[in-house]
Amino acid sequence: MPVSLRREARIDLADIFRVVLHASRDNDVAEGFIRRIIARCRRIGDAPHGGRPRDDLEPGLRTVPFERSAIIAYRVEANWVRITNVFYGGRDFEALYRSDRPDDEPAP
Repeated sequence: MPVSLRREARIDLADIFRVVLHASRDNDVAEGFIRRIIARCRRIGDAPHGGRPRDDLEPGLRTVPFERSAIIAYRVEANWVRITNVFYGGRDFEALYRSDRPDDEPAP
């Protein structure tokens, strides 16, 4: 299946590039890391149902790990795979999908 990246996933990749560039101080290292993530995203289309189902977070959401340092979140749609986000460095992505407080409880 073809794979597309949502705007949010592209923003995530730009943020990851900056973090890796800052840590490595090497543009080639940062670019190589982003190229490998994008290549992994494209391979999801080869086995779109191979990722871990995460219906507990959002219906239809799936995730796959990347090099023990990132999580790729995606959805399988009618004719393609849509990468929704790429979470890096132990970021608590589950917190973005969950709300621990009831709808009627006011925010702090």
